[in-house]
Amino acid sequence: MEFEQIVMSRYACKKFDGKKVPQEKMQKLFECIRFSPSSANTQPWKIKVISDKETKEKLSPVSWNQPQITTCSHLLVFCADTDFEGHLQKMQKVMQGEGISEENIGTYTKMVQGMIDKMPKNQDRLAWAQRQVYLALESAVLGAKALGFDSCPMEGFDSAKYSQILKLPKNIVPSALCPIGYAADVPRKKIRLEEKDVFF
Repeated sequence: MEFEQIVMSRYACKKFDGKKVPQEKMQKLFECIRFSPSSANTQPWKIKVISDKETKEKLSPVSWNQPQITTCSHLLVFCADTDFEGHLQKMQKVMQGEGISEENIGTYTKMVQGMIDKMPKNQDRLAWAQRQVYLALESAVLGAKALGFDSCPMEGFDSAKYSQILKLPKNIVPSALCPIGYAADVPRKKIRLEEKDVFF
């Protein structure tokens, strides 16, 4: 499928048929998401993957009982991770394992640490991390369509209640949802602003 076709045919599926997406396709989707861009390659996100019926049913009431939650194959909970220092340490180890020179690792570390130092407040960190999360979310919705199934990016849920139900640590903040699976509804016509209202 050509990229233009993926973009134009993707839509926010409101109801799925409950059929499971094969694990091999899920792994391909995970790779699409894992290689998403992020500022300075910091990747400040964690994605909770939920496929069991019981957990999805627990989350449904705090997702305004939207049918996507209980009918999807997998529910991806995109979380912002405000532990920037921990991510930096992990990236340093990955870079070392890839044979990156200590000089380049040092340069990268200095740059990222400078970014971190400018965001001392937790709210600043969260807002910045959430902006990065949406890059990964875009990879999920386009990747799903490219792999032959559907998705629905969502903000309609209670983040605090998700944290409680999923028993997430304080630094992992649910920021967006992406149920995926096979559509059981019909897409509506795409309506967007005119080109002149977007580009100037």
